[in-house]
Amino acid sequence: MVDITHKSNTLREATAQAIVKVGDQKTIELINAGQVPKGDVFEMSRAAGLLGVKKTPDLLPDCHPLPIEYTGVEYHIDGLEITILMTVKTIYKTGVEVEAMHGASIVALNMYDMLKPVDKNVEISTIKLLKKTGGKSSFKKAPKGLSCKVVVCSDSVSSGEKEDRGGKLILAKMEEYGLETSYEVMADEPSLIERQVNDQTVDMLIFTGGTGAGPRDNTPDTIRPLLDTTLHGVEEEMRRYGQERMPFAMLSRSVAGIKNSKLILAFPGSSGGVSDCMHAIFPHLFHVFHVVKGGGHG
Repeated sequence: MVDITHKSNTLREATAQAIVKVGDQKTIELINAGQVPKGDVFEMSRAAGLLGVKKTPDLLPDCHPLPIEYTGVEYHIDGLEITILMTVKTIYKTGVEVEAMHGASIVALNMYDMLKPVDKNVEISTIKLLKKTGGKSSFKKAPKGLSCKVVVCSDSVSSGEKEDRGGKLILAKMEEYGLETSYEVMADEPSLIERQVNDQTVDMLIFTGGTGAGPRDNTPDTIRPLLDTTLHGVEEEMRRYGQERMPFAMLSRSVAGIKNSKLILAFPGSSGGVSDCMHAIFPHLFHVFHVVKGGGHG
């Protein structure tokens, strides 16, 4: 299976379609009247579809078992065609489009099985995904024209004793999102940190390093008094995500806030901590640039 341990639970929804075409109008009349010998075609096929959704990971080896929290089946009759719409919802780390398509196909197969004694010309067609939502792909990417500066706050890196990895990870990710980037390494000195925070030449400033509980971890204590607004939810999400993967994340003092419409973040110095923070909050956090301009949360 594909590794999804880096993902977070979000609301996922998918709707799939299948079409059953019958041979003549009499079959439609039998279905509507509940006179098909094998029983109520719509209700029995609905039940089969629910089982099909739940059984998807048992039959498709690369599908992850996941909690199915809603399954709905709709039927629409147009002439001799019956369109099946299967909607599936979950709050989980991966989507449910395969579950929806599998469920729709099982509904169609059950209808075929029930109708074949009365109609030899039943056909199944057009099994396809109509829509899916949820996960990072459903959230806005970075607005065009944003700039980001990455600042590595580390005595050991600035002195050449260690090589920076976390800052370069951030740079690569921001460039992937299309931001104009710059990069600086400096000692974990309050005066240097304050100068970076007060610099208004970039839209986003990301520090890495100095967020622990050590005697030289000055970054959070220097940044916080300078912020206009603290984004407590962003800080909580970084810690929650990290804590689920590494117990030591409880010691992290990551920071998120705004100063003069500039987004300021402080990540841990380790590459693992940096990776966890970025997975936790991006690309969702780019929405803040819409909000600070008065655009609201819609």
